[in-house]
Amino acid sequence: MSLLLDPFAVAFVQRALLGGALVAVVCGVVGTWVVLRGMAFLGEAMAHGMLPGVAVATLVGFPPMAGAAVSAAAMSIGVGVLQRRGRLSADTSIGLLFVASLSLGIIVISASRSFATDASAILFGDILAIGAGDLLALGVALAVTLVVAALGHRAFVALTVDPRQAQLLGLRPRAAHVVLVGLVTLAVVSAYQAVGSLLVVGMLLGPAVAAGRWTRRIVPTMVLAAAIGIVSVAAGLLLSWHLATAAGATVAFTAICSGAVSTGIHALLGALRRPHADALPTLPTFPERTA
Repeated sequence: MSLLLDPFAVAFVQRALLGGALVAVVCGVVGTWVVLRGMAFLGEAMAHGMLPGVAVATLVGFPPMAGAAVSAAAMSIGVGVLQRRGRLSADTSIGLLFVASLSLGIIVISASRSFATDASAILFGDILAIGAGDLLALGVALAVTLVVAALGHRAFVALTVDPRQAQLLGLRPRAAHVVLVGLVTLAVVSAYQAVGSLLVVGMLLGPAVAAGRWTRRIVPTMVLAAAIGIVSVAAGLLLSWHLATAAGATVAFTAICSGAVSTGIHALLGALRRPHADALPTLPTFPERTA
């Protein structure tokens, strides 16, 4: 037990665990919609789209999360503009802006020779450096996420099931999609400190995929995904402590592994149940009575 509890006696590990837990709940809620709506590519693009904003903010001395928010918001607006005005498909517009943002971020980073250390934190996060201000920001992000997800739940469900029916019901599917993109942006930006821009999608997808193997209802999936995400954060921090690996990357890898482990356990249980189901006696069938 001491091996499990000793790392969490350290103050900065406690803050990392609390911050990671807040990120896990945000990503559990939003990641469920990302999986249901097939928005993984958008989430990846948002994560990389933060890079130029974070780089510029770091160079000029502004808070990196402010730069991340501005850059991710510009990314989401740009995707919408290209789809409406440029008549491009969603994946094409996302792909174009994804490469453009990533290239611009690398250009900004390469232009400063004193940027190497900060670049590593941008790409892979620094969950062990989470402070009181970061925890407050994550708490606000979580509160906003829960309120928006609750208020927009009916519209999000209708948008996922049948956008045309949602339009007939007056649920404004376009507005619901914009709000959902905003939630993805908020989740990506809030998770940036913990796991960085390259690994944030792992927190969005891994726990949600793992939870989806055990429940088919949306709200229970969100709750289970949040719980799996918290466990992934704790396990990732423990592995990082004992193996001396990068904390953010280990947490993200653990979150992704949760999906694989959950799928394997679900398949194994299904295989164990199948022989018992086949062994049950078949009830005799009786001919139907004719008038």
